[in-house]
Amino acid sequence: MPKAAASLASLLPQLWHRPVPPPPFLHRALSSSSSPLLRRHRAALPSPAAPLAAAAVSTSAATVEAPATAAYPVYGRLLPCPLQDDPPRIEHLVAREDEVAVDFISRSLTLPPLYVADLIKFGAVYYALVAPQPPPYAAPEHVRIFREVTEPLVLRRRKSIKGKTVREAQKTFRVTDPNQRLEAGTYLRVHVHPKRFPRCYEIDWKSRVLAVTDNYVVLDKPAATSVGGATDNIEESCVVFTSRALGLETPLMTTHQIDNCSEGCVVLSKTKEFCSVFHGMIREKQVNKRYLALTTAPVSTGIITHYMRPINRAPRLVSEDHIKGWHVCQMEILDCKKVPWPSSLIRKVHKVDNCGWPQQEAAYECKINLLTGKTHQIRAQLAAIGTPIVGDSAYMTAAMAAIVNPSINPFSRWGQNYDSEDEKAAAVEAWISCHGKEPKSVIGLQASEISWDYEGEHHSYKAGVPWWRQDAVESDLI
Repeated sequence: MPKAAASLASLLPQLWHRPVPPPPFLHRALSSSSSPLLRRHRAALPSPAAPLAAAAVSTSAATVEAPATAAYPVYGRLLPCPLQDDPPRIEHLVAREDEVAVDFISRSLTLPPLYVADLIKFGAVYYALVAPQPPPYAAPEHVRIFREVTEPLVLRRRKSIKGKTVREAQKTFRVTDPNQRLEAGTYLRVHVHPKRFPRCYEIDWKSRVLAVTDNYVVLDKPAATSVGGATDNIEESCVVFTSRALGLETPLMTTHQIDNCSEGCVVLSKTKEFCSVFHGMIREKQVNKRYLALTTAPVSTGIITHYMRPINRAPRLVSEDHIKGWHVCQMEILDCKKVPWPSSLIRKVHKVDNCGWPQQEAAYECKINLLTGKTHQIRAQLAAIGTPIVGDSAYMTAAMAAIVNPSINPFSRWGQNYDSEDEKAAAVEAWISCHGKEPKSVIGLQASEISWDYEGEHHSYKAGVPWWRQDAVESDLI
């Protein structure tokens, strides 16, 4: 009988420490039916059995005993992809002897082997040769396990880490093969419920391609999709589905990003060489980007400047005043015109979140020249001046709160003076709580144009009609 698996269940704050009910659609697919992995395993589907209750329980004990028999319930990999995500669940494991990845994870977490294989196919399983340092709030038992598997004498016996620094050995990589061999002491991070992108299966991807050249492909990205995938899902992405639609032998590569909830022009590289070149042009500000934003109120033309907090998580906070260490954000409003507020039918078709904002007779379409390219920049800046983007549930609720009480934003000109750092920190946390969740569908933001000069030629592309100007009958969601 194999040695027990050590679960480092409290290494990250995202991990649950309590049992949860079985996910409602665990039986649905984690992979497209066109996946070679799916075709290879379809004949090996297990026979029907009891519901998969144990798979939804997060391990919090120090060890996980292997069951006497692997009587895994049925796992039917069916499409369509679920419309709602399962609650987040991340598991942390350490192999105590040499094992095969799929077998070790299946036994340790009581998951069907085919489910684990699909998680690996999705890029939802990571490994490191050495477990990372537990955080200060980790339980004593987990600290003990960490010390046990990273004891110098133990590490010296491991050939795989000879010549590596601790930081190098703790670097994480994706597990790419279910049959990958794990050396004793290998750390695993398993995203049991990856983020899903059901919109990928609704798109005619060929119709969204604006250009195909020897070096790149330009895509009119649909909203509610990811350009290159998520941390736990690289399968349901624009690069994968566009590569398949064009029948490319080598998958496309991302050169830049736009938000999942945005639509519009995205350049995907065919080669590593052009990918590097395009990254360089972006760094040197040689790529021009124009956006269309549908706002709730008019915006004056001219350059808008804010400073963004240098913390890489949402919501992105911006200040009107310069703060040391914060990143400058600038965009130029080239034009702003009054347009009809999207009809109830088109909002229903595109699943636009009203965010509690009352319907108006008119909205305002702003043409924007993006001068700096920070994440969520346009969304955060427009919300900060009281003109949030239609459908932007992450920033519109904060904008509404600031309209009612301008001093609630500690970084606005109406922000209060604070007597202590603790008081200001509390005000910042209160301001963050005014923001909502990231939109799961579309917002009024389109990357409408992109252009650059390369090898003596000018390259320029425009996206199609933005969703708010389409008739419902023209929508690819009908």
